[in-house]
Amino acid sequence: MNIPNLISLLRIILVPIVVILLIQGLFFKALVIFIIAALSDALDGFLARFMHQQTVLGAYLDPIADKALLASSFITLSVLHIIPGWLTVIVISRDFIILLGISVLSMVSIPVEIRPTFVSKVTTVLQLITVLLALSLRHLPGGFNEIWPLVLDWVTALFTIVSGLHYMAKGMALINRHATK
Repeated sequence: MNIPNLISLLRIILVPIVVILLIQGLFFKALVIFIIAALSDALDGFLARFMHQQTVLGAYLDPIADKALLASSFITLSVLHIIPGWLTVIVISRDFIILLGISVLSMVSIPVEIRPTFVSKVTTVLQLITVLLALSLRHLPGGFNEIWPLVLDWVTALFTIVSGLHYMAKGMALINRHATK
């Protein structure tokens, strides 16, 4: 087990802590732990490349850690009426469709390389910023312009949908390529 993979495991361990803090209404503490988890996402990727420690395990652990953190945060914040439910449905649906697609490809013995695309990286960053802003707004003084969270919600939704469609197109291309062999 290398350092980048341990950092990904740490991010997975932080997920229930974030959810518990959110449920208890301890938003500042949840924000701090969420920031640590979000920064660990960048750190594990950097270290894996810098230290030449990219592994198959890491290729699975990193997106699992991302999905666990983001899905749990979106669901919890949605239940608490802090993030719109419609956005949470879009975020979770995209991840479910991607997992379903990978499962189908595996069942029909089509090899799948787990590599994030540019649009999926942008989507992840937007989803992280959406949660960060939602938590940060719990601590800003009144008078904050409410238009920015709404704009960010719609931009995040748009990129999440585009990313999901992009992965679906890639999956269909794999199926078509495999069918012509």
